Amino acid sequence: MNLSVDQHECLIKLREFLNESGLDLNHPAEIARSENSSKVSLAAVLGYAGTGKTELLRCLVEILEKSDVNSVNVDYESKLKEGTRCYAVLAPTNKAVAVLNALGVKSTTLHRVLYSPLYDPNYEKISQWLQGISTRPSLPEFNDQKLESIKTFFSNHPSIPGALASVGIRTSDFIIGWKRREHPLDIGIIDESSMLTQTQLDDLKKVFKVLILFGDPGQLSPVEQSGRMVFHKLPQENKFYLKKIHRQSCDNPIIYLANILRRPALTYNDFEKYIKELSQVDNRVLVSSRVCPDLMCRSPVLVWRNQTRIRLISAFRRAFNISENILVPGEPLICDGVELPARHRKKKIDLEERGLIKGAQVIYLGTGKKVGFCKLHVVGSNVANVSVASIVQMERAGRRQPDILSAAGMGVVFVHGAATTIHKAQGSQWSEIQVFSPDIEASAKSGLIESDIPLWKRLAYVAITRAQEKLIWVTNYRIANAKGNLEKLETMARNTIKVGEVTD
Repeated sequence: MNLSVDQHECLIKLREFLNESGLDLNHPAEIARSENSSKVSLAAVLGYAGTGKTELLRCLVEILEKSDVNSVNVDYESKLKEGTRCYAVLAPTNKAVAVLNALGVKSTTLHRVLYSPLYDPNYEKISQWLQGISTRPSLPEFNDQKLESIKTFFSNHPSIPGALASVGIRTSDFIIGWKRREHPLDIGIIDESSMLTQTQLDDLKKVFKVLILFGDPGQLSPVEQSGRMVFHKLPQENKFYLKKIHRQSCDNPIIYLANILRRPALTYNDFEKYIKELSQVDNRVLVSSRVCPDLMCRSPVLVWRNQTRIRLISAFRRAFNISENILVPGEPLICDGVELPARHRKKKIDLEERGLIKGAQVIYLGTGKKVGFCKLHVVGSNVANVSVASIVQMERAGRRQPDILSAAGMGVVFVHGAATTIHKAQGSQWSEIQVFSPDIEASAKSGLIESDIPLWKRLAYVAITRAQEKLIWVTNYRIANAKGNLEKLETMARNTIKVGEVTD
C-alpha cells in the first residue's frame, strides 16, 4: 500500500506505541499475556475527511495479521491458547460496521463484543399479560389508558413490539443494563470513535489491554458528551494526526467544502456562498430550491430537526399520492433495530448478515405470505430480496405516537426512510445526498457551540461528507413534483437482484 508521508509517520508511531504496550510485532508469541495488569494503553489516530484514516486502519490490520496477531471470532469464540494474540475491529453502530466490512475489514459492533442485554422485569409482566398468561400488571409507568391502548392494539395485531410502539415505546426501552464480557482481549481498534460515549470507553478498557481509536474531530459528539469526544482527554503524545488530504481527494469538491468549514472566521453565509460558487463550475455540487422526491427514494434528505424530518416524509408521500394508512411498493424504509429476545441471538445475527442492521436502507416491495411479514429489497446487500417479520412505524406531524403499518410478533423495526437526521446519518454514506440547508441555517442562528466549534459547522461537515459523489444543497421549504413513479422504482429494485430471493 502506498502511504502518504503523514500516514507513514503515523504508522511508525503506532508500531512504537504497540511495542511500548508490551506487544512486539516482530515476536508476538514470545510475550507472555499480562492478565493481572490493570493498565490500559490508549492512543488515537485523528484526521478530517480525506486524510486516509480508513486506509491506515486497513494497513494496520494487515500488519497485525502478518505478525500472527489474529482477529477474534466474536460469535463462535473458543478459549484463547497461552501466548496467542488477538485483535478486534469495532464500531459504535451496525451501519459503520457495514461500511468497514464492505472495504474488506472484518469488524463488528461494540455491543456484540462487550455486552449481553438485561431486561426490566416489567417487560415480562406486560408480555405475559398480553398473552393471557397472567393478570393485568400494576405499573407506575403505565396508566390505565396506556395499558388499555396496548391491549386494544394487541387484540387486533398480536405483536408485543407493535403494541408497545403504538404508545411510543420500544422493546429496547426495557433494557436496564448489559452484562459485560468475562474474558479479556488484547487489541481493540475502534472506528468512528467520535461517536463513543465515556461509558462505552470505560467498558472497553475493562476488556482490552490496548485500544487504538480512529476518529474525526470535526464530526458530532454523542448527545450526552456535552460536545466533548472521548479522545479529547488523551495526552498529546498519544494523539497521532493525519493532516494531508490524499491525492484522490484533492479535486473532490465535497472534501474541499469540508475543509473550508475548519476556518475559524467562516460564517454560515460565507459557507453557502462558497457552495453556490462551486456549483457553477462543478456538477458534483448542485444548489436546488426544492427537495427532489425521486431522489428521496434512493437516499434520505439530511436534516437537523426531527420535526423537519417528519414533515418531509409527509411531503414525500403526498408527492406520490400515497394514502395515510398504507405502504406502497417502492417506498424507502430505514431499519431502526431488530426486536428479538436474547434466545434468538443466532437469528438476529442471520438477519444482520443479510444486511438488516440498524441504519440499513431498504425498499418496500409488498406484504409477505405470513401476517406481519414484509417483502423488502435491502440496498447494497448480497441477498437483495428478503421477506421478514416487520414492525413498520409511520410518524406524523402533530401526533405523539406513530401509526403502525405492519406489526409482526417479533422482528425488524422500520421507520420511513425518505428523510433522516444528520446525527443518525453519521457513519453512513450515499452516492448522492440532499442536505436541507434551512435546518443548518437554523442551527447557525441558534448560536449553539459544541466543543469550541459552532454546531452548524459540525452539522454541515457531517452532512456533506455523507455524499460519495454528488451533493445537493436544498435552500427552501419546497418539494418538487415527482417525475417517476414508485412502481417503476420497485421494478428497478427487483432487476438489481444478484442472489436468489429469501422466502418467508
